[in-house]
Amino acid sequence: MASALLVTLVAAVAVLGWGVEAQCPAPADLRPANGTRVCAQLYADDSPYYDQCCSGDVLVVLPDSDVPYMPRGWSDRASSLVVGTKCELTVWSRRAKKGNSRRFNAGAVPRLQEVRRGLFGNWNNAIRGYYCICK
Repeated sequence: MASALLVTLVAAVAVLGWGVEAQCPAPADLRPANGTRVCAQLYADDSPYYDQCCSGDVLVVLPDSDVPYMPRGWSDRASSLVVGTKCELTVWSRRAKKGNSRRFNAGAVPRLQEVRRGLFGNWNNAIRGYYCICK
């Protein structure tokens, strides 16, 4: 009986993804080949599977970036993000830094659809402007 319960628990953990880390880069790894610092990276694709998040096209955000309007092709497209060590990314849900805002500290957010935005929404495909600083 105890072994059947253990097998069921292990299967539930595998199905629900508890304890499974996304394939997003670590905040300390956000450095291009030339060694300059990167404040954050936004990713166009996510997945219901955490190990397949942080994929697709990548928007590299440099320190001290103040972007009230997303670059061409990126408005309402970010599904995952990683913020670099000692950095902070603030995002807005409307152009010109209007609407809801959210601050992300260093770390990975593999599925922005799991981050609440207001009463009924989430941040998946909702970023329309950002500001990123590093200390």
